Amino acid sequence: MKTVNFLYGRTTFDLEVPDDTPVLTSNVDALKSDKDGYEIVKEAMDNPIDSPHLYELAKGKPDCTIIISDHTRPVPSQDILPHMIRELRCGNPDIKITLLVATGFHRPTTVEELRGKLGDALYEEFKDNIVVHDAHDPSKNIKIGNLPSGPDCIIDKVAHNASLLVAEGFIEAHFFAGFSGGRKSVLPGICDAVTVMGNHCGEFIASPYARTGILDKNPIHEDMVAAAEMAKLAFICNVVIDEDKKTVAAFAGNFKTAHRKGVDFLSGYCAVKPAPSDIVITTNGGYPLDQNAYQCPKGMSAAEATVNDGGVIIMLATCQDGHGGESYYHSIADAESADAFFQQCLHTPQVETLPDQWCAQIWCRIVRKYKVLFVADKAQEQLIRDLKVEYFETLDEAYARARELKGPDATLACIPNGVSVVVKD
Repeated sequence: MKTVNFLYGRTTFDLEVPDDTPVLTSNVDALKSDKDGYEIVKEAMDNPIDSPHLYELAKGKPDCTIIISDHTRPVPSQDILPHMIRELRCGNPDIKITLLVATGFHRPTTVEELRGKLGDALYEEFKDNIVVHDAHDPSKNIKIGNLPSGPDCIIDKVAHNASLLVAEGFIEAHFFAGFSGGRKSVLPGICDAVTVMGNHCGEFIASPYARTGILDKNPIHEDMVAAAEMAKLAFICNVVIDEDKKTVAAFAGNFKTAHRKGVDFLSGYCAVKPAPSDIVITTNGGYPLDQNAYQCPKGMSAAEATVNDGGVIIMLATCQDGHGGESYYHSIADAESADAFFQQCLHTPQVETLPDQWCAQIWCRIVRKYKVLFVADKAQEQLIRDLKVEYFETLDEAYARARELKGPDATLACIPNGVSVVVKD
């Protein structure tokens, strides 16, 4: 027997499994460096990809807006931002720098979360120049064009008014955009709800190319790139992180080619072959991405890619913040069945996309086909049941239930971090 550690909040749930049980993990931890994250980012910034140095871009610019990640993303900002700020001030010592928090469709980031993300020194320096994006306040956003697929492209006025727009970020597998990072800082990061919903429509989510690890021919990715171009995103610094959320690689420069180079690099470490099994245990990578149910289709989709027809998925996520979106919750909870809402999404016109429809659509796509057993904080028991899956307080209880459903001879696969892998043949 061997012990598998499944990420859950800031800790783990551990399970004893047979020695021959396949464990699908990213190989990012195989990356070794004698440099820390701060040094890794500096080297990337010193060697920008298809772009002038950031200090050159800053010359003659009175101001710059840096798009930063929100509380749901484990971006090591304290590795990245000091270098970006240093270079901006090298190019123009008097440049005014604003930090724009890319909340996308998420709740606003709190002061406490910002302080934890930035560190005390950076937070104190910039606290009067931090703007938290609000996708739901039209007065704070402005139309700059139309996405290739048709919807209005509307972004935060702070970004639109910036003389120079740049972004930090990190690259990981994403369950319908292919990979995070790069263009995603703009769409959905700082876009209006109208734009996000148009981009995340039922037709696009249903595309076979809108899957984990796929960029080419992905209609969602193509709209995102167009939005970043219209917003004039001039420079990015994106990192790759390991299982401990530490920086192991960095890519700076042109938002398209630097991001693609990072994607190509990461793909060699996160792609894993399916291990078809009757029971698959997965997670959302622990804190911060497992704070709400809205994010959980990410980890569930990794299990979906390897579970047998009629199989059982055990999903672990604290959901300590609850559902993560009223529309997301009610789309699932109020539906007659998971299949009913899934079918509704397929027949919803792009301009009538519902708020948070995309995550609910993927959740229902999985729940309609597989038995999902969900491990979450006790306080979220009713929430989990409302989302049409079975609730359990511990992994042991959920695993026992899975064995009850599939039998003692059922095959098992483990995915300790469901958001860090790309499961594909």
